[in-house]
Amino acid sequence: MEQKIIYTNLVIEAIDDLVASLNAPNVFLLVDVNTAQFVLPILKQSETVQNAQIITVPSGDVNKTINALQQIWKELSNNGASRKSVIINVGGGVITDIGGFAAATFKRGIRFINLPTTLLGAVDAAVGGKTGINFNGLKNEIGAFAEAEAVIISTLFFNTLPEQQLLSGYAEMLKHGLLDDKQTFADLMKYDITQQPVALDALLHLIEKSVQVKQNIVSSDPFETGYRKALNLGHTIGHAFESFAMNDRKSPIPHGYAVAWGLVVELVLSHMKLNFPAETLHQFAQYVKNHYGYFDITCKDYPKLLELMGHDKKNATADAINFTLLSDIGDIHINQTCTPDEIKSALDIYRDLIA
Repeated sequence: MEQKIIYTNLVIEAIDDLVASLNAPNVFLLVDVNTAQFVLPILKQSETVQNAQIITVPSGDVNKTINALQQIWKELSNNGASRKSVIINVGGGVITDIGGFAAATFKRGIRFINLPTTLLGAVDAAVGGKTGINFNGLKNEIGAFAEAEAVIISTLFFNTLPEQQLLSGYAEMLKHGLLDDKQTFADLMKYDITQQPVALDALLHLIEKSVQVKQNIVSSDPFETGYRKALNLGHTIGHAFESFAMNDRKSPIPHGYAVAWGLVVELVLSHMKLNFPAETLHQFAQYVKNHYGYFDITCKDYPKLLELMGHDKKNATADAINFTLLSDIGDIHINQTCTPDEIKSALDIYRDLIA
């Protein structure tokens, strides 16, 4: 059954109607310190939110940890959460990831609703049933598949987001465009996500299309045994960049920026191995250069990046690095194994294209 997604800017009514339909004895609201400050005051108009127990955790991906997870479990336990309770996860991808995992594991599973307040959360983490935390220096190393009862997607909060966060989310939308078709990709390349104020109605339409691309893939393979690996496009390299920046450079980068750079490298691999069109590759690389800049690496960094890629959960072994590649927009090839030399060559070309 396809996950219930509500596209609306009438968020208060959506929350109250949803929770009433679930007949929950008590409701918990998970926020981080940022959403507690900027979003919670808006949601206080909701009767559900007024009566909810608020759980606040630190913000940022560096806090998507076992310590924060334990804090959530403890507050659920201390405040009488049962298997009939509901958690509403209000925030970006960190909150929906860790809140979903807390719900999936507390008393072997309680219900939850996702209300993403970032563009990245709306088009990626909040939808599709993946939950988890970072562990041992690796992204999303511990987690579970657990779908929210519903996801409320709204652009209501997006005009308060800094440009960097909007661009971070837009990278995932560009990925969905590459997976879908040439018209979707062209529409995304034409829309100006950096305009102020954000054109919210047009963006909500693009988000709905983007989420539908992801839903279609997820519904065909909910537990990632096959075709869902299509959504890994850009992420094998992207997650390596992200982990490298966080652990080796102690300078975290936004997830979507890592994905944008990872997409460039993996489109290079797609061109090398599957003859992905050079013109589209150059067009996309120029777009990334103009909007996301450049993640500065040298050949001295390659061994560590390859080591990090070896940890990717989709690999059969640490030595066989698995990619999703494209022979054209919408022409998807999962389980493409690349050699270390091929990956190094692609990283060289990435540096030439956008440095």
